[in-house]
Amino acid sequence: MFVDHVKVFVKGGDGGDGMVAFRREKFIPNGGPAGGDGGNGGDLIFIVEEGLRTLMDFRYKRNFKAERGNHGMSKNQHGKNAEDYYVKVPPGTIVTSEEDGRVIADLVEHGQTAVIARGGRGGRGNSRFATPSNPAPELSEKGEPGQELNVILELKVLADVGLVGFPSVGKSTLLSVVTAAKPKIGAYHFTTIVPNLGMVETEDGRSFAMADLPGLIEGAHQGVGLGHQFLRHIERTRVIVHVIDMSGMEGRDPYDDYLTINKELEQYNLRLTERPQIIVANKMDMPDAEENLQAFREKVGEDARIFPISAVSRKGLKELLFAVADLLEVTPEFALNDVEEEETDATVLYKHESQGPDFEISRDDDGSYVLSGSSIERLFKMTDFSREDSIRRFARQLRGMGVDEALRERGAENGDIVRLLEFEFEFIE
Repeated sequence: MFVDHVKVFVKGGDGGDGMVAFRREKFIPNGGPAGGDGGNGGDLIFIVEEGLRTLMDFRYKRNFKAERGNHGMSKNQHGKNAEDYYVKVPPGTIVTSEEDGRVIADLVEHGQTAVIARGGRGGRGNSRFATPSNPAPELSEKGEPGQELNVILELKVLADVGLVGFPSVGKSTLLSVVTAAKPKIGAYHFTTIVPNLGMVETEDGRSFAMADLPGLIEGAHQGVGLGHQFLRHIERTRVIVHVIDMSGMEGRDPYDDYLTINKELEQYNLRLTERPQIIVANKMDMPDAEENLQAFREKVGEDARIFPISAVSRKGLKELLFAVADLLEVTPEFALNDVEEEETDATVLYKHESQGPDFEISRDDDGSYVLSGSSIERLFKMTDFSREDSIRRFARQLRGMGVDEALRERGAENGDIVRLLEFEFEFIE
């Protein structure tokens, strides 16, 4: 089945570790610092590839990780920065954070990029920490961890024109005769479970993208049948072509079908009703079609734009395609949300939000205090606890962040246990 909604894990590359090294040349009194910085980790970047049409590849690979930077070396040689890692996605991919549902990027144009997970900064070598009183410190940083998060990829088909209507009304047939697309066609319900996309070229040289969208049934806005899959895809279309089986051979009334589909569009998202709609009376070569069309016209009124066609015999297609092309020329694109309207020139519509406070304090069941938070955890991961100088620096940084004072306010006393990730220490007054 077509995958248009999939969860993946992404991670920027970790920064390379800084190095502790010492020059031993005799002309430098007491030696000198010579440890280079680590290289930066690579960013994980999504890039739009116009040749892709589905998210199927993400079913088989769901973890993407950029490379880490090289470690620093002696003689002040800095580690090499890692290359950015590009992941190709189809146009129309929306990237959201699984944790809080915020939209990270809305990728629509070929070549458009968005940094989804940034690589970590390389750790500083001991040459960065040299002072007149300590020209050769045994102190360096580990590389900063790259950002990591679970994201939801959702594909919304990019098409100028969306074909809507009940199953088996002839949408797939219509698409197949006006484009080079080859959708699966059959005389049974739910033939289309994959949105098929094709390019239409009119006789006067105009062109546009048309999508045959999955069949809709009553209750689709509540998820019945293929409902949500279908409705998500139509959000991007500029013009709706409503295909109706005017023969009534399926035992349904054409006017009832028309009302049902429009009601589903309205109940899913009121903005869908803003799109101009052309009504296509299909299967006009079948018995009773003319009588049904006459009755249909009387019910919808004279203002409705109705184009009688036969997709099989191709009768009426020229006039229909000209009308669609004319309508597209005067129909603007529809923004999907308020932010998109305000930031139409932005490559990434939503940027990563603040990571929150530097630290938070909670209590474990055993009474110990637990420190958490992106800033303090990043600081912990960049500290080399195998060296005494690094441990003392880490303690100074915690005091500078106000951790000691905050623990006292929470009631911490001398000797209480404090945990930070896998590290455990005693609180000392």
